[in-house]
Amino acid sequence: MTITASILVLLFLAVTFVQSAYDKVFGWQGNVEWLKGHFANTSLLKNNVPLALGIILLLELATSVLTLVGCAQLLINGDRVFGYYGAVLACITLIFLLLGQRLAKDYDGARTIAIYFVPAVLAVFWLT
Repeated sequence: MTITASILVLLFLAVTFVQSAYDKVFGWQGNVEWLKGHFANTSLLKNNVPLALGIILLLELATSVLTLVGCAQLLINGDRVFGYYGAVLACITLIFLLLGQRLAKDYDGARTIAIYFVPAVLAVFWLT
């Protein structure tokens, strides 16, 4: 395991999820309205957009904290515990996001999420 590569991937994940969570917190109503249209043709999500968005927000916030603390932990004492859990939670969060895109039949959006999944899995592998 290389510490430098692990820190870089954790920082990549942290930036991704911090920005996404920030956007949800400070643009909540706009996100809810846009997502209602995005999921209008799905039976599972069309009536549950605020709940689903709240769950995703909590996952993104937890992922952000764990990946940032994981970076600090790697730098300070070389320990991998928080980074590992952050990377695993990043993968879980991305799977939830992928599920939403697939349910909405947004295959381009799903493809984009798959691109983020690769470094998240690499981080899990490196930090195991």
